[in-house]
Amino acid sequence: MKPFALVEGYAAPIMQDNIDTDVIVRIERIAKLKRGQFEPWAFEVLRYLPDGSEDPNFILNRDPFRNAQILIAGANFGCGSSREMAVWSIEEFGIRCIVAQGYGDIFYGNCLQNGVLPIRLERDQIDALAKVALTGATVTVDLQACTISTAPTGPIEFAIPDTQREALLSGLDEVAQTLNMAASIDEFQLEDLRVRPWVYAAVDAP
Repeated sequence: MKPFALVEGYAAPIMQDNIDTDVIVRIERIAKLKRGQFEPWAFEVLRYLPDGSEDPNFILNRDPFRNAQILIAGANFGCGSSREMAVWSIEEFGIRCIVAQGYGDIFYGNCLQNGVLPIRLERDQIDALAKVALTGATVTVDLQACTISTAPTGPIEFAIPDTQREALLSGLDEVAQTLNMAASIDEFQLEDLRVRPWVYAAVDAP
């Protein structure tokens, strides 16, 4: 997982509420594609017209937002089914941070496991950021300081649990975090073997 410390760049506002994972990536793509192949299909239903051409009205099809690293969204972003590929497609597009009023619970967890920072803010703060972002102004997300800032708004603080913050800063998903505790796990097992040897007794196959 790529570590997250500071991201500075364009932010693309997509302000509809209740954008679900099927809007982020279609179920048909999941059945056919592997990780690393989802970028062209992120937000497919919004990004393309029925003839397959880009919809010029969709913000991610317009400069400078084609190169956005931050997504500003409405309420309940990433609701719906639990497909992790929704986060893969966003991350492969180049988005490192999402700012929304709220998230689908599983989508939020999937972001943290894939190096994408999901920030929760109040709606008035989101609206203020979106207004500035639409001008093409630089938006800075600093996970060390837990702030998101623009020149007009100044720094806006956000909250994230320390364990999640440290994991993102270090680039560690849950598997990597567990492997980092290998020595402690081994120590526990040795002590447990001493105290409860019968738990570890080999069982002969019938």
